[in-house]
Amino acid sequence: MSAATDASSNPLLNVGFRIPFDQIRPEHAGSAVDTLLAQARDRVEHLAAAGARGFAGFMHDLDRLTEELNTVTTIVGHLDSVCSTDGWHEAKMAILPRVSEFHTALSLHEGLYAATKAFAATEEGQNLDPVRARHLKLTIEEFQREGAELQGEARTRLTELNTRLAQVTSEFGKNVLDATAAFELYVAPERLAGVPQRVLDATARDAAEKGHSGQHRLTLHAPVVMPVMTYADDRELRRELWEASARVGIEEERDNRPLIREILKLRREKAQLLGFGDFADYVLQDRMAGNGARALSFERDLEARTRPAFERENAELEAFYREQAGAQAPELAPWDVAYWAEKQRQAKYDFDEEALRPYFPLDRVLGGLFEITRRIFGITVTEDQAPAWHPEVRYYAIHDEAGTHLASFYTDWFPRDAKRGGAWMNAFLTGGPKEDGVEPHLGLMCGNMTPPSGDTPALLSIREVETVFHEFGHLLHHALSSVPVRSLSGTQVPWDFVELPSQIMENWVMEREALDLFARHHETGEAIPDELFARMVAARNYRAASAAMRQYSFGLTDLSLHVEFDPAGDADPVPYARDLMAAFSATPLPGNYAMIASFNHLFSSPVGYGAGYYSYKWAEVLDADAFSRFAQEGIFNRETGRAFVQSVLSRGNSADPAELYREFMGRDPDADALLRRSGLLPA
Repeated sequence: MSAATDASSNPLLNVGFRIPFDQIRPEHAGSAVDTLLAQARDRVEHLAAAGARGFAGFMHDLDRLTEELNTVTTIVGHLDSVCSTDGWHEAKMAILPRVSEFHTALSLHEGLYAATKAFAATEEGQNLDPVRARHLKLTIEEFQREGAELQGEARTRLTELNTRLAQVTSEFGKNVLDATAAFELYVAPERLAGVPQRVLDATARDAAEKGHSGQHRLTLHAPVVMPVMTYADDRELRRELWEASARVGIEEERDNRPLIREILKLRREKAQLLGFGDFADYVLQDRMAGNGARALSFERDLEARTRPAFERENAELEAFYREQAGAQAPELAPWDVAYWAEKQRQAKYDFDEEALRPYFPLDRVLGGLFEITRRIFGITVTEDQAPAWHPEVRYYAIHDEAGTHLASFYTDWFPRDAKRGGAWMNAFLTGGPKEDGVEPHLGLMCGNMTPPSGDTPALLSIREVETVFHEFGHLLHHALSSVPVRSLSGTQVPWDFVELPSQIMENWVMEREALDLFARHHETGEAIPDELFARMVAARNYRAASAAMRQYSFGLTDLSLHVEFDPAGDADPVPYARDLMAAFSATPLPGNYAMIASFNHLFSSPVGYGAGYYSYKWAEVLDADAFSRFAQEGIFNRETGRAFVQSVLSRGNSADPAELYREFMGRDPDADALLRRSGLLPA
């Protein structure tokens, strides 16, 4: 019997807390999933057929029914994201239909649905504590939302829709990853005039390793694209790189444009099959916004209040450009905006973000982050050892003040050609309180930060520092959760609330008292000079309206595609999205602009941030308001931190998010908090 079929030798069937990443191979995925699916189906039938039942023997078991299966599918999807090969992608694509069909069948299981309603009618079911009562209520609602009351052909069609959505969204993400990895451009040193030396060194070393000594290798990874677009004097090079980025998702062999229409059609059909007018109303029913109309109104209100400042910023940039480049210079194009905006910022504030990088070596940033969270939340983070998927991966443990092991987590910070872009946090294992103590959680943080170069450590931009703090906020939401019900634990909250713990952490990056704990020059050990810090604070809200409008454009395009656009009609969703985004751009967009063809947030998973991208701004309002309490009571105030843990970080989805927010702040959110923080309203 092969290792792929022998359960005793398949590491995915013996995961444990320290996942054996050094042993897991693509060929293990299929047989492990088949074994776990068979076991889960047996448990489903047992639960559906059981006689007298109590919470412990029914709802608790239902809560943990797919625990092992979910862990294995998460591991497989994760490995396809961080060390993608044809083998891993084929393994993921092979298990997707089986897993999707199982989850659809589970949500449609008449016996299980009937058993759940029967338990709800019992005396115990009607007298549960608030957390378990919420679990029961949400479980019944989830059955209904996922189609448990559908019959006949409608049930069959829902299974088909869910299976196809899983396949086509995975294909979308794979096309983006492959297109990004396939691009490389070798250029002579003179074409990179103006680009920071650290980027020159890294791209020269990369080119030499690929057999192109004396040149520089440019890729579409953020640590290369962003500094070139911001600093390269060669306008033609900026155009070439911008257009290469814009082609991701629309090249013939990896064309996502047909997939977008199919995904929108599948989502719309699924929503209508389940009794909703559109996909936004379907996914937002159990979120804070409630429905697509309210989310659209939220975004459009912010847009209207921000647009005057946005137009003023663009007029100022145009005037600065003409003053510097002359009246005969070409019209500003998309590949010019970051470059000239940086020139304007330097002229206006004498501030260049590159001047901060020497003060942000990654190890010091992490050390400072861990010290900040120790002071605020009373946790200790220490480096540990565990098998990993790549030599750059590191592993840590989190303990509370009593020494209890709350969680462990992995970090994987640097870009690789076989790793998807962006930054994210994910959960491998969900623990929580048990009768005999605490079962620890297990999670991860991944990013694509500026890597080390030669003898120079990884020196982060301030935006990258904010990203590290952001992802750790997500991780804390998972790691500090103390909810006894697994499906209500950690980050499994409405998505317009899930960004509050992550985004609030970014606030400490701009606080002098916090920066002094870790922002030290990697060569001299000196803190950020007062005059540089003052310039950084002064420039904080430079072009804040433009940054906000960029986010509104994503949120409104997402909602419009899922609410107002008819995917069954004659209109093409790609130019439709382009026309929407054009109103938020500082310059005209090319006619073939197709950013949504690489928009993983919206289209690389069956739901993801589809009809939910507004969540970032929604939660940003919450975080700006919630941080005001820390600002008033002290950014390291342990009691304020304890209150945030008790009301938010530890509570998961055990209560309504609006209730949790009011518990922490003593009131509803102040809707103007974000605009005030961004300098778009008087303080």
